[in-house]
Amino acid sequence: MKPASLIRMASLLAVVSMLPSCALVKHFRELRKKPTAAAAPAQPTAPVLYEWSGDQVPGATSVRIALAEQKARIFKDGEQVGWTYVATGLSGRSTPTGTFHVMEKVADKRSNRWGVIVNSSGSTIDGEARAGREAVPAGGRFVGAPMPHWMRLTGYGIGMHGGPIPNPGRPASHGCIRLPFEMAGILFNHVEVGTPVVITHQ
Repeated sequence: MKPASLIRMASLLAVVSMLPSCALVKHFRELRKKPTAAAAPAQPTAPVLYEWSGDQVPGATSVRIALAEQKARIFKDGEQVGWTYVATGLSGRSTPTGTFHVMEKVADKRSNRWGVIVNSSGSTIDGEARAGREAVPAGGRFVGAPMPHWMRLTGYGIGMHGGPIPNPGRPASHGCIRLPFEMAGILFNHVEVGTPVVITHQ
C-alpha cells in the first residue's frame, strides 16, 4: 500500500475512533440542558390511632384512660384487647378523673351544650357556640355538635364518643373523651350500661 493511502486510512480510523466519544459528550451536553425533575416530597405517614383484637375475646369489658398519654386501654376480664388515642378536655375544660361507669348508650346523639349557630338560610355564623349563651338570629337555630356512639359517664354531660383527634397525644375537647370514629363504634358495641371506666392523670 502506498504511503498516501496509509495516511488516508489512518486519518479515517482516527475519525471513526472519535465518534463514540463525541456522541457521549453530546449526550451529556443534552442532559445538562434538560431540567432535573424535583424529587417528590415525602408524604407524612398517618399515625396509627388505635389497635383492637377483642372481637373474639369473651369477658366483661373495662376501660382505663390516661390523660397524660391521651390514650385509653380496653380490657376483657383484665386482659388488654386494644388501645386508642383519645382527645380529652383542653385547659379550663378539663376531663374529670376518677372511677365512672357507663350510664347511657346512644348511637346517634348531638350535644345539647356545644355546637354551631346557623342563620335562616342554614349557613353557619358561629362555629363554636354554647347553647343559651350566644344570641340566635331570627329564623336561625342552634345545632348541637354530633357525638356518635355516645357513652355517658357523668350526669353533667361528660362521656365517650366519636370525634376528631386533630393532634394525637394532645387534648382537644370541651371535656368529653373523643375517640376515633371507627374505634368509638367498636367500643360502643363492647360496653354495657355499668361498664367501669377509670380516668387517671398518668
